[in-house]
Parts: sequence; C-alpha cells; structure tokens
Amino acid sequence: MPLTHSLAALFVTALWGLSFVVIKLGVGTTPPLLLAALRFLFAALPAVFFVPRPRTDWRNVVAYGFFLGVAQFGLLFAALAIGMPASLASVVMQAQVFFTILFAALVMGERPGPHQVIGGLVASLGLALIAVPRMTGGSAVPFLMTVLAAASWGVANIVSKRAGRVDMLGFIVWSSLVAPLPLVGLSLWLDGPGRVLAALARIDGGTLAAVMYLAYPTTILAFGVWAYLLSRHPAATVTPFALFVPVAGILGSALILGEAMHPIEAFGGAVIVLGLAVNVFGARLLRRLHPH
Repeated sequence: MPLTHSLAALFVTALWGLSFVVIKLGVGTTPPLLLAALRFLFAALPAVFFVPRPRTDWRNVVAYGFFLGVAQFGLLFAALAIGMPASLASVVMQAQVFFTILFAALVMGERPGPHQVIGGLVASLGLALIAVPRMTGGSAVPFLMTVLAAASWGVANIVSKRAGRVDMLGFIVWSSLVAPLPLVGLSLWLDGPGRVLAALARIDGGTLAAVMYLAYPTTILAFGVWAYLLSRHPAATVTPFALFVPVAGILGSALILGEAMHPIEAFGGAVIVLGLAVNVFGARLLRRLHPH
C-alpha cells in the first residue's frame, strides 16, 4: 500500500484501540447501557439522512444491529463498568477473529485452513492464561462478559458475511438504528428510571465528548476509511493492521488510565496476539514453504 494508506490504516486501529479507554472513562459517570445507546443513536443520526440504505434483506440489518450494538457493545460497556480493565478488554475482544472462523465453519460450512486452526488454538491458550487468575472473586464475571462480547462480534461478522457485498458504511449506519431502544430499555430495567433520568440530566462535556468520539471517529470515520482501504487493496494486506488495536488499547490504558497488566495477563495477551499473527500471516508462510 502507499504510505498514506498505511498511515490511514494505523490511524483507524489507533482510534479503535483508544475507544476502550474512552468507554472506560465514560462508564465511570454514565450507566453503561445508556452510554452504549447514546453511542449508536449518534452514529445513526443524522447519518441515515445522507448515507443510502444498504441493498440487503432488512433482517440482516436488524440482526447485525442486535448482535453488534446490543449484544457486543452492551456486554463490553457493562464489563468495563464493573471492573474489566480497558487494556485487557482490548486484547480479549480480538478473540472475535476465532469466534468468526468457528461460527463460519458451523453455520456456513467454511473449512478453516491449518494456520487458522493453529492460530485459534494458540489464542485459546492465551485466553486460558488470562482466565486462570480471574476465575476467583469478582473478576470472573466481567472477564466472561468480555468473552461473550467477542463471541457476539463473531456472530455479527457472520451476519455481515451472509448479507453479501454491501456498502459497509451504510450497513453500519442503518444497523445502528436498531440498538438504541433495546439498550435504553435494558438500562431502565437494570439501572432504574431514576438513575437513567439523572444521568441524562447531568450529562457534561466529558460524557458528550466520549459519546461523540465513540459515534463519529470510531464508528463513521473509522469504518468508512477501513471500507475504502478494503475496496482498493487485498484483505490480506489491510487486515494485519488490526493487530495494532490491542497495542493502542494497552498503551492508551497505561498512559491515560494508569492501568498496569499483571505479568500472566501480559503474557496471555501476547499469546493471543501471536495467535492472531499466525491466523493472518500463516497462509503466506505455508505458500512459501510449499509453493506448489
């Protein structure tokens, strides 16, 4: 890729990585499901008036909006609110790659390559290493919620694949309309109307800035740039840049939140990233070793 396109890919992954820090800050003052609802409300509006509706069955749009907006981000925001470190969440969420491969095999009959199987096993080992110290006390619930969020992202990816070739920006914008009402309903149920109304009444500049960051740079701009790059370069050239998402998440969490990962968590995170690298680069390595 040209240098400008490589820098654009790095910029996108930095936006996505730092979003974990912004979510962590946001859920400190706002109920997590309400914050997620505001994120998708602003991602959808006013963009739906300017971005064409994607040419696919409306059920795909609704399913994608539910699994990405309500399930994935509802679980992730809630997990961060009850104690999941942002740095660790940015790593664990990358397990979505392997959940996607697994669900594609089960639902669509796709056969994963040897490198994908090996990468998945390596990443599973990394998750297990992180899980060991977190399966006691109150740390287990936010960790398991984050794993379920990654699995929900995997389901959303399958919905996207079944939707076929669609304008991804339009798909994101229109599916964002699905999430706000269920998320607000869940927040009213779990947090209570009093807390929700109080949070809306005291929204300050910091909360509004968090919502704007999550809605526009990380959703509209990032997905738009990513779709642009994928339309002009092979997926195998663009997707490796996603390996920088947890790097940005860990650095941002350390610098802004002062988070420090325990040695076993850092090692487990490195193993997950190694699994991702095997998944991304393994096919190329196998072709070089066995060119025929």
